Amino acid sequence: MNLVFPDFPVIQAAREVAEKLALSGFQAYFAGGCVRDILLGRAVKDIDIATSATPESVESLFDGNTVAVGKSFGVILVQHAGFSFDVATFRSDGVYADGRHPQRVVFTTAQEDAQRRDFTVNGLFCDPQTGTVIDYVKGLVDVEQRMIRAIGNPEDRFHEDYLRILRAIRFSTVLGFAIDPATWSALEQHVEGLRAVSEERIATEFLRMLVESERPSVALELMKACGVLRMILPELVALQGTRQPPKYHPEGDVWTHTALMLDELARQRRNGGVLAELLRGITDWTDLYLGVLLHDIGKPPAYCETLETDGGLRIRFPNHAPIGSKMAEVLLRRLKQPLARIETVAGLVCHHMTFVDVEQMREAKLRRFLGHPNIRFMLALIWLDIRFSNTDFAAWNFLHQKFLAFAQEPILPEPRIRGRDLLACGFKPGPELGKLLTALYDAQLEGRLDEAWAALQKTGKSISWN
Repeated sequence: MNLVFPDFPVIQAAREVAEKLALSGFQAYFAGGCVRDILLGRAVKDIDIATSATPESVESLFDGNTVAVGKSFGVILVQHAGFSFDVATFRSDGVYADGRHPQRVVFTTAQEDAQRRDFTVNGLFCDPQTGTVIDYVKGLVDVEQRMIRAIGNPEDRFHEDYLRILRAIRFSTVLGFAIDPATWSALEQHVEGLRAVSEERIATEFLRMLVESERPSVALELMKACGVLRMILPELVALQGTRQPPKYHPEGDVWTHTALMLDELARQRRNGGVLAELLRGITDWTDLYLGVLLHDIGKPPAYCETLETDGGLRIRFPNHAPIGSKMAEVLLRRLKQPLARIETVAGLVCHHMTFVDVEQMREAKLRRFLGHPNIRFMLALIWLDIRFSNTDFAAWNFLHQKFLAFAQEPILPEPRIRGRDLLACGFKPGPELGKLLTALYDAQLEGRLDEAWAALQKTGKSISWN
């Protein structure tokens, strides 16, 4: 089988790197996921090159344009035409003592190199000059049948690298492939091995499946079915079976509500819609996906039931937003996420119910809310929450219209009066000064600063400003 390469600059640059290796007498193939994605007509992000050249030969051939990112494992990063490519020497791996890395590698042939890889659809090579696909692992059949199947003995593949458990689920949900029964069985049996994998690596795989899957809910269901979810994100397991009042949540329990929101977010990201328009220009939606995933994480611990006067059952979740915000912070810290992400997601969770009283807000409080740096993510989260609950968009429409009205001016303009001005005027530093500044800024936001200042002048103080 021969591939027809898309006319992408990254592919052309990679072909030039491979050609230089070939002209020097080495085998050089495109390897792994890039071959799979070209076969499927998917966008190609990264291109890995497998070669018979040793790391030293690669460094010599591309002198001055290499980085020894994994030289002990035969991997040299080659920079060419503005792109970077992992160029890896064909190898077979020794014993994986830690469930993640081989203790030693042996440079070998392309055929043996294919056998050490994880899944058949990732074990394909392609000659970049002719387009000929080289298949030592029956990967072409599994691409055609849309199947994730471990190469060789699945027990061995997962024992070698437990992160492959999450990778199997990610490939399944991102590509829309089924998981081979024997591979799934081995995956289930090795779930405990994930405890040997760093939180950072687990988080990377999880976030990729969350953000890249056409239906993130499928990834969550697979993780729950095999026990992975209970191990790495136990807080989410409690969402299933947590009932909600049918009047406001006819869609079902908290798990169903969250799954529907995630799938709609992914759909609009691909196909457009209200959210795509709202988030136009924002390329990284990861924090929003996490905000949606965790927005109701506080409901299970906050759940309470009371009886109405007519004997009916009333379900409530008092303070679930601030409770969930703290839980989200703990969860994301456990996954070793950056502080900025933790703060953003915890903020989305904490304030996602603020819209309920938005039409009764004072102008200053409303402008402060709309002036938050993550307001577009907040608006998107609120829209999804309403869409999959009572579908009453009145408050959201009000908030959105206010947001659009402020689009042509700073929602939070620079304060006309600052602390230094009040100090120069004779006010004493301390908590009361801060309260006064807040009151004056609120008055500015509501268009009554002159009136507020006139009232303050009656105390005998005076000040001027531009």
